[in-house]
Amino acid sequence: MVVVDRTDLVRVIAGDQDGLITRAQALRAGFSRHDIDHLVTVGRWRPLARAVYLVRSRSIESPARQCRIRAAVLSLGPQAHAVFGTAAELHGIAGLPPRDEIHVALPGRAAKLARVSDPAIVLHQLEHPPGAVVQVNGIAATEPRLTVSEIILRECRYAAVSVLDSALNRGLLTPECLATIPALIRGRRGAVAARGYLSEADGRAQSPLETRSRLRCVDGGVPPDTLQLEVRDDDGYLLGIGDLGWRGPRLIAEADGRDAHGTPEAAYADRRRQNRLVNAGWTILRFTWQDTLHPTYIPKTVRQAIAALRARRS
Repeated sequence: MVVVDRTDLVRVIAGDQDGLITRAQALRAGFSRHDIDHLVTVGRWRPLARAVYLVRSRSIESPARQCRIRAAVLSLGPQAHAVFGTAAELHGIAGLPPRDEIHVALPGRAAKLARVSDPAIVLHQLEHPPGAVVQVNGIAATEPRLTVSEIILRECRYAAVSVLDSALNRGLLTPECLATIPALIRGRRGAVAARGYLSEADGRAQSPLETRSRLRCVDGGVPPDTLQLEVRDDDGYLLGIGDLGWRGPRLIAEADGRDAHGTPEAAYADRRRQNRLVNAGWTILRFTWQDTLHPTYIPKTVRQAIAALRARRS
């Protein structure tokens, strides 16, 4: 018979949980309540949530965001699961502004009895049907369709459409799946606006910045006629792909996000690609996140560019 040392057992359990162990798991592994309290007192284990401890020393100073989310869910018991923006974060769905809050749901009476001392944990009393909760890296969360449905009922248009675009682009939602959401949200507060957001969703957008730039153009009366426009030469060689395209005036708008364009290598590649497109007769505009904060700047700039190009060719 192989006897597993309790410290090794805790290490194995924590290894599958971002370095976390619950008090109940530690007790089952053979630690006493006194042992646990002593490890916390001397700083070997760090409490991250109620009865949840970080035991991996290298992670103790600055636990990762996923670790903090897992701790919050673990602290609230087996029925707890991440919802809203926290669930979207776990699924890798972009589009919401960064927030410190961790949104966790519990059904009915369990939510009323739960005790939450961490101000960053927002507890919701929600009932979700079987199959609506899935495991994401071992953390319980609402499945993508439900996650997106609940978000678009709560968020403003730009954030909601960005979330929809991101979920579609990542393949977490299909157009067929998207078509079922109106029935899912029917009669709920915010459903009328949310149905409008659904009609504007486009999975070709590769970032929230592209979505916001597109919506500014739509609101300003100069919507692009295509996204991810492929420009090829006479031999069919791909010269580049533009984020937003207007084929008639041969205009492309690029959304310059920090993540995709922030490295020197990316900047050099962007310049070479832009040179190829300009030499092929296309005009390139470049917009940043800051530009999207001004309602008129992007559409005005696009409109002026289109007018100038048409005047030049007339």
